[in-house]
Amino acid sequence: MLFDLPLEQLLTYRPPRTEADDFDAFWQETLREAAGYPLDATFEPVDFGLRTIETYDVTYRGYGGQPIRAWFMLPRQRSRPLPCVVEFIGYGGGRSFPMTWLLWSAAGYAHLVMDTRGQGSMWCPGDTPDIEVDGSNPQLPGFMTRGILHPRTYFYRRVFTDAVRAVQAARSHSAVDPDRVAVTGGSQGGGITLAVSGLDPKVAVAMPDLPYLCHYRRATEITDTVPYNEIAGYCQIHRDKVDVVFNTLSYFDGVNLGARAKARALFSVGLMDMTCPPSTIFAAYNHYAGPKEIKVWPYNGHEGGDVYQKREQIQLLRSLWPDLYA
Repeated sequence: MLFDLPLEQLLTYRPPRTEADDFDAFWQETLREAAGYPLDATFEPVDFGLRTIETYDVTYRGYGGQPIRAWFMLPRQRSRPLPCVVEFIGYGGGRSFPMTWLLWSAAGYAHLVMDTRGQGSMWCPGDTPDIEVDGSNPQLPGFMTRGILHPRTYFYRRVFTDAVRAVQAARSHSAVDPDRVAVTGGSQGGGITLAVSGLDPKVAVAMPDLPYLCHYRRATEITDTVPYNEIAGYCQIHRDKVDVVFNTLSYFDGVNLGARAKARALFSVGLMDMTCPPSTIFAAYNHYAGPKEIKVWPYNGHEGGDVYQKREQIQLLRSLWPDLYA
């Protein structure tokens, strides 16, 4: 059902942004600290029986110099460095196996898929623990309130830093054209996409699909679905911490991070999406600073455009980098 603002209002919905005075300084310091650790990106060939695609097991150093896993895939037939798509995963999912991620290498691109620290036990397996917390193993959600009482300890500080470093790892490979990197992902992956596009000005294209992690306050007020209900549940119990919680979240809001982005962007939204309400996505879209377009799926929920949106993404990259298809 349509439960949010009507489309004509969504198209112009641009709520005031709330962010701390030290927002930029916070992220500059965070990324500077990460840069103090060598990237140490390794690409180990692995055989999954994929005859037309080369697959590599990747490890690089993310937040705090901690090891982050990824898959890297290349079409076997190539004659020059390729544009690269760096992909981020939805909430609770892990990198699984390369067979899960064949689209972009099949279309002729280099493709790196970042494992999300601590996740990978909900709908597909992962291999990267959140060492900052306990060094144990990927776990079931939730993650939305982990370290939420201060931006320096919040879970997504580590994840967004890992993601910026994932793009750096992709650029470090000789088969990648470092000037032609696109970032993408759905839901949580879409929110991470917005973060990276706002934190790395060299990203060429951003394709946030049904992005999560946007306009948190409104999200918790108009939907009670997983995962935003983790934040609401925390505030329900910790009644005296509500302002502290949303101050922390402002540093990780796609509305604020996207307002600093310059990459060409293709968003998507499902008007019946009760997981990532349309107004939260349009808030990020309407504040997004780079050239942009949004694909609206009026009768879809959190599945959005699915393969139809993938077709839109392929067409966008094809229009931007036609030499790949020559």
